[in-house]
Amino acid sequence: MLNIGRKQKLVVVKKVEFGIYLGETREAGEKERVLLPIKQVPEGTKEGDELEVFLYRDSSDRLIATTREPKLVLGELAVLNVAATGKIGAFLDWGLEKDLFLPFKQQTRRLHPGDEVLVSLYIDKSDRLCATMKVYHFLKTNSPYVVGDIVKGRIYEISGNFGVFVAVDDRYSGLIPKREAQADYHVGQELECRVTEVKEDGKLSLSARGKAYEQIAIDAESVLSVIEEFAGVLPFDDKASPEVIQREFGLSKAAFKRAVGHLMKEKQVVIRDGKIWTAEKAK
Repeated sequence: MLNIGRKQKLVVVKKVEFGIYLGETREAGEKERVLLPIKQVPEGTKEGDELEVFLYRDSSDRLIATTREPKLVLGELAVLNVAATGKIGAFLDWGLEKDLFLPFKQQTRRLHPGDEVLVSLYIDKSDRLCATMKVYHFLKTNSPYVVGDIVKGRIYEISGNFGVFVAVDDRYSGLIPKREAQADYHVGQELECRVTEVKEDGKLSLSARGKAYEQIAIDAESVLSVIEEFAGVLPFDDKASPEVIQREFGLSKAAFKRAVGHLMKEKQVVIRDGKIWTAEKAK
């Protein structure tokens, strides 16, 4: 069987002026053959030889073979460059003559030429190979990581219900839960995260923040910087709503209160009249 989207070894059935026909056996009928264009044929190839090729569809939607190495095959993931964008989607450079089509409905963010995107390969209803940025079901769950490990990943989707989905090493399934996802994230962003849990199914729970005792000083410095941008007087205190705190600081209310507490302990800020003042401004 000729398998589109995969590399396979086929036998040279017939030589013609414009290339060679390949099949699973030398007896393969016309409907069981695929053309390898003449410019792809290795020198000295003869009938009966076995060649490893990749099958896809050319610009005329005909099944075609190539000896070139694709950057992506069915069931795998790869980071590809956007070669062009159009009215119906984007086109990706995947190492073959015909660029790989990425339909709009399979995109998770707006793309521009030169962007890098993590994608997988699928066969659409018309039996054509297409790319998708919706890679959740293609990610592996057998990572070598354990709780406490620092990993690198790429955001591939953001959910208001669940959090930020991250492809660790561009291949393993990870998630920054909604309660942890307090920053201004975007699809395609690369992160360094800490593994907080390895679930029974192998998926990773992640945090882009350090351990609480390590993070407090970092958050405190950030909070102080924002207060200074307000001319040294923040127009609300640590009793503000979580939405206001998230908008102004990108922190959860709990993290904000810890940071303010740290600053008060260090005598860098004071709370007075429902506002937070820098020590200098409060004098």
